[in-house]
Amino acid sequence: MEYFQLLFNSVLLGLGLSMDAFSISIANGLVEPGMKRTRMFQIASVYAVFQGLMPLIGWVLVKTVSVLFSSFEKLIPWIALILLLFIGGKMIIESISKKSSDNKEVESKETKITWKLLFVQGIATSIDALSVGFTISDYSFLKALAAVLIIAVVTLAMCMGGLVFGKKIGNKFSSVATIIGGVILILIGIEIFVKGIFGL
Repeated sequence: MEYFQLLFNSVLLGLGLSMDAFSISIANGLVEPGMKRTRMFQIASVYAVFQGLMPLIGWVLVKTVSVLFSSFEKLIPWIALILLLFIGGKMIIESISKKSSDNKEVESKETKITWKLLFVQGIATSIDALSVGFTISDYSFLKALAAVLIIAVVTLAMCMGGLVFGKKIGNKFSSVATIIGGVILILIGIEIFVKGIFGL
């Protein structure tokens, strides 16, 4: 019963935490509708690693320097907002500038999602998961590790689904896909900020 509860709670946590990454996966699918399945798995894995790693870091911080972590927690919504506003705004600006350019080589290069961009997206969508360290603070290390692995697997599955969905939409709306993707990122940043600041 104890292990079933751990599994159940971790799956629910994974579903809740992966929603932002799921939405950004849709945006990435929009931007790069021609991506192969191996690339989709790589992208989803980045989010899965971050979503699993952040709660574990949070657990360690709660166990060691909980006072410092409480102070840092107040900055989390601001960090997520700034990162996602920057990424989303950059995508929109690049998309608009691409339309005014006839250089197809530049266009194909700019619509590619880079590892650097993925890294920033991974941090932005998972930084609020640090707070889960409080939720699992009474777990032993092995239980906490099991929980974050389950969260990572759930995130991987959710992001794969998001990428598939985004690719299908992206093929239909390729002319405005990058702009839509940028707007989605900005909206997610605002949502994380509002939830974090106002507790909505």
